[in-house]
Amino acid sequence: DQCRNPKWPKVERNNTIKTSRYNVFNFLPLNLFEQFQRLANAYFLILLFLQLIPQISSLAWYTTVIPLLVVLSITAVKDAIDDMGYGEILKAGIQGSFSYRIKEDKWMNIQVGDIIKLKNNQSVTADVLLLSSSEPYGLTYIETAELDGETNLKVKQAISVTSNLEDNLGLLSAFDGKVKCESPNNKLDKFTGILTYKGKNYLLNHDKLLLRGCVIRNTDWCYGLVIYTGPDTKLMQNCGKSTFKRTHMDHLLNVLVLWIFLFLGSMCFILAIGHGIWEHKKGYYFQSFLPWKKYVSSSVASAILIFWSYFIILNTMVPISLYVSVEIIRLGNSCYINWDRKMFYAPKNTPARARTTTLNEELGQVKYVFSDKTGTLTQNIMVFNKCSINGIFYGMHVFLISLSPREILEKVDFSYNKLADPKFSFYDKTLVEAVKTGDRWVHLFFLSLSLCHTVMSEEKVEGNLVYQAQSPDEGALVTAARNFGFVFCSRTSETIMVVEMGETKVYQLLAILDFNNVRKRMSVIVRTPEDRVMLFCKGADTILCQLLHPSCGSLRDVTMEHLDVSDFAIEGLRTLMVAYRELDNAFFQAWSKRHSEACLSLENREDKISDVYEEIEKDLMLLGATAIEDKLQDGVPETIATLNKAKIKIWVLTGDKQETAVNIAYACNIFEDEMDGMFIVEGKNDETIRQELRYRDLRQWQFSEVNIYLTTKPQMSFRLPEEVPNGNYGLIINGCSLAYALEGNLELELLRTACMCKGVICCRMTPLQKAQVVELVKRYKKVVTLAIGDGANDVSMIKAAHIGVGISGQEGMQAMLNSDYAFSQFHYLQRLLLVHGRWSYNRMCKFLSYFFYKNFAFTLVHFWYAFFSGFSAQIALDTTYWTIISHIFTWGSLGFYFCILFFLYSDGLCLMFPNVFQFLGVARNTLNLPQIWLSIVLSVVLCILPVIGYQFLKPLFWPANVDKIMDRIHQCTRPLLPLPKRTKLKHASTRRSAYAFSHKQGFGALITSGKTMKSKVFKKKHPRETSTLLPFCSHSRGSASSFPRWLCPGKARNSKERAPRYLSELYNFKKK
Repeated sequence: DQCRNPKWPKVERNNTIKTSRYNVFNFLPLNLFEQFQRLANAYFLILLFLQLIPQISSLAWYTTVIPLLVVLSITAVKDAIDDMGYGEILKAGIQGSFSYRIKEDKWMNIQVGDIIKLKNNQSVTADVLLLSSSEPYGLTYIETAELDGETNLKVKQAISVTSNLEDNLGLLSAFDGKVKCESPNNKLDKFTGILTYKGKNYLLNHDKLLLRGCVIRNTDWCYGLVIYTGPDTKLMQNCGKSTFKRTHMDHLLNVLVLWIFLFLGSMCFILAIGHGIWEHKKGYYFQSFLPWKKYVSSSVASAILIFWSYFIILNTMVPISLYVSVEIIRLGNSCYINWDRKMFYAPKNTPARARTTTLNEELGQVKYVFSDKTGTLTQNIMVFNKCSINGIFYGMHVFLISLSPREILEKVDFSYNKLADPKFSFYDKTLVEAVKTGDRWVHLFFLSLSLCHTVMSEEKVEGNLVYQAQSPDEGALVTAARNFGFVFCSRTSETIMVVEMGETKVYQLLAILDFNNVRKRMSVIVRTPEDRVMLFCKGADTILCQLLHPSCGSLRDVTMEHLDVSDFAIEGLRTLMVAYRELDNAFFQAWSKRHSEACLSLENREDKISDVYEEIEKDLMLLGATAIEDKLQDGVPETIATLNKAKIKIWVLTGDKQETAVNIAYACNIFEDEMDGMFIVEGKNDETIRQELRYRDLRQWQFSEVNIYLTTKPQMSFRLPEEVPNGNYGLIINGCSLAYALEGNLELELLRTACMCKGVICCRMTPLQKAQVVELVKRYKKVVTLAIGDGANDVSMIKAAHIGVGISGQEGMQAMLNSDYAFSQFHYLQRLLLVHGRWSYNRMCKFLSYFFYKNFAFTLVHFWYAFFSGFSAQIALDTTYWTIISHIFTWGSLGFYFCILFFLYSDGLCLMFPNVFQFLGVARNTLNLPQIWLSIVLSVVLCILPVIGYQFLKPLFWPANVDKIMDRIHQCTRPLLPLPKRTKLKHASTRRSAYAFSHKQGFGALITSGKTMKSKVFKKKHPRETSTLLPFCSHSRGSASSFPRWLCPGKARNSKERAPRYLSELYNFKKK
């Protein structure tokens, strides 16, 4: 409800909140930027530009454009669908607004300076300064479950000067106060400001501020002035930014693609060198048949161009379809999660949901789990389980419950009590019998439970009481007292009305001694209808035992035995002691004076009030003890035990108080009674925290690289190695100490200690601190982290972790809407990690192995073909053929693969033997094994040797006609042996001149006529015969130097005198 004064300046900042990464305007550039971070996509973009250069392109440009556009489009559509899921934020909540009248408007239209009206059970839409309410003194009760996970009520109070405005629209419209406050920040428990109204200044603090995400309870209406809206609200300041999460598999693929780039470059370089050599030795003499282009000046220039031509031809080495294929497999894995019936929660009709498709294989590598407590590990339902009254134990023993499940046990019949809560269950009839028989101590015990509390009651329907408690424990105790006949009905600031066994009684409320973390107890002082002044007290057993009267010694020992030895401790129940004291009227009057003086004191007020409380809270008479079960979700202890077997560590990050968190940790098997030690960090300064963390028995303080880093603090990234403690320990740290540790120089010391503990509990944490703890582990540990929660206070750590899981529980939908995976029960986490995570990781690894094998097999065909084609950048297989084959093998193999997986994989084995199936960084760890490298080398050698041997042995044993001709050519080109000298016959006749017998006359005239040019005559006479023998020499119509050099021994240009002899030998060979 909104009141905007027209005199106020208009503020443009509205209450709109956007949690998605994209919008209509930035989707295309931002998504393309993210996609081109993948090296394969960037490579094909570069390849496209290269194909536009005609001098080097041997393939059409569309052979790259079409696959690239398909890949980018499919990925963009998937990212858009995923982001639409993240963008499902509440924007349509309706609030009334008014300017002298009531007007309704949407949350998103609320602006700073508006006055809004909130009603009971409505969520607070922005950070609002409380002005007035329907309750006395301007009180407003709120529930902060979405901020700190607590469902207990908290009280806010308006300042007195504005509480008088009440719901008067005229006065509210005329309100002209001015607020000066701090800048928007993420501190939930701090707010400072000044309200200037009617010329006076009023101090403002966080007790006057209603934060966005709170829910109004037990208050009919309230009015407030909007201080912060939209992203400036403290809730959104704690939520963190949405980041694009990339898996380790994506990083591994980028590394593999980078190595493939280098391998591709080396292949192109080798082929370019081969082309240069071939052109220099052979191609140079083929220019008349294969003339060089005008832009090719030498064999070196041709080799450079061929390098880029092969860079284009061998592009299949870099898998453009890899990412699309990976996304399709991830989509299939996500469908398996969505369709898993074992993760379907029937009571709420809620299936598991994979809200992203990019993180499936990361599930199988999770090492650290960060969990919220309230609503995540627990149902946030407190149940009165057992009690000890005047030394008598009431309730069912553990061994009896194990023999007879609760479904079989007969519940106690509370039909005698018309005001009993029908949902309450109890299984020990002896307690009801004691109540009916009028046992004095039992009646006094339940009377104290019905009076000693701060619960607010609301009767929506006659006879149907609804309790709103400041803590779940109080609600459970008051409900138990209600069912056993002591019904708390209502209260005012001065009275408490209780129906005792059907009789209505009104008790005068004299004082409330409230609970705090130091006192660990609370007390009320009442005047009974019989005019007796009674003090009732309940609190921690360790505190109340010191305040008991000496006469209660034996009863105290019996009660403590029930608490420590009996089922109370075994089941990890939350226990409280209950005691009372009857006060003398004169003593109380004197004490009341001292109490009033302490409350009005300006110096050391809290210490003085505490001293006054201790004066009256002594010599108490013990009544008994209660045991409350903080009901865990089904299967939580078993799930945590299974995850621990799989070497997965559980850290609980909660905003709840320390005692509650520790009790849950023991109940969930995070902590065990057999632990060697427990670290409790409660320091308020750096030195104290350092001493609490450096506990000498936890680890052996050897000289290590960690100690070096802690002393030197180099400015470089550092990975904290795994350290093994010498025992089994746990760590408990509160939010205040954690703030000192994170903001100081203790973060490494904290992380080092925490990582060696079996379990870690961080309590009283703000949402931002949860995210800081997750970031701390991510920064110094090379592990995969997972955060799981159910409330808005968990959104920041869900976004910070590698994987975020939201539970659709009692605290709204904020966590689920910002998560990567969502389901309804915590125990589904073990199936998500140990089954689906392992399956997804195995499928992806096997697919990648097959995919790279397929691409290498096709690409290497072109590589080897280059040696038989003169390194001319010709393709061996048509691209159409390869496209068809690729589609058949890819889609066919995927279909066949998933069908086989459906039959071969068993989810039961993963849950039964989690310590056997560990797949943490398999790709990285496997490469460290020498057996793997030996297998790779042997595989390569065994694959290559047969090919090489076949190529060498085939010409020797099975020569082809070409081989025979080539051998003959080589034999013919060898230097000829000198002809044997003829033996001259000696005649007895008279010697004559050889010159005379050779010619009748000289050839001088014939020579000078020019008719004796034998070489030209021979070359004109036999071109056809020569081309028949040597087809590759048909272009050489000049001298013998035009033949390839390998045909003519020596350098052809320096051997002209030897050419006719070789040609004649070849001619004779042809005739034969």
